Amino acid sequence: MWPIGHIGIAYLLYAAATRLRFDEIPTPGPTVALLVGALFPDLVDKPLAWYLNVLPTGRTLAHSLLVLVPLCLAVYLVARYYDRAEYGFAFGLGAISHTLIDAAPVLWNDEATANFLLWPLIPVETYGEEGSPSVIELFMNSLSDPYFLSEFVFLGLALLLWNRHRKQAGW
Repeated sequence: MWPIGHIGIAYLLYAAATRLRFDEIPTPGPTVALLVGALFPDLVDKPLAWYLNVLPTGRTLAHSLLVLVPLCLAVYLVARYYDRAEYGFAFGLGAISHTLIDAAPVLWNDEATANFLLWPLIPVETYGEEGSPSVIELFMNSLSDPYFLSEFVFLGLALLLWNRHRKQAGW
């Protein structure tokens, strides 16, 4: 999934969680933490795999639940220590939703795998001799994919909801 989809879905989930937990709308600070969390796995894994060749693919270290869950718990505990628990919750929700959404194609695509969820216990398929894909190549391959097109719907819904929240709160 592309960043727009991760951001859109994360905001929709966080808005629902905030409404259910507090009967309130999201506030700006935790929302920024959410957006950082929603992009975090790719901000770590893609550069390390695509440009530095330290990781076997762009979905390994920060996409692995074996790394991500303890990291999110640590972020939450540090945020709670500083009386900012909601920031830690928001970051964790964004990061975990990112990884689970990246695994979703397994549900309808026989060729998709979610080995990255338990990397390094379960190996992932490496890029091979052709190397990592270019962003342009990935984008062009995504244009006909309904999964990619749905990301614009999620982002649009999230932006509409965010704008409504912004007007309600007066920020």
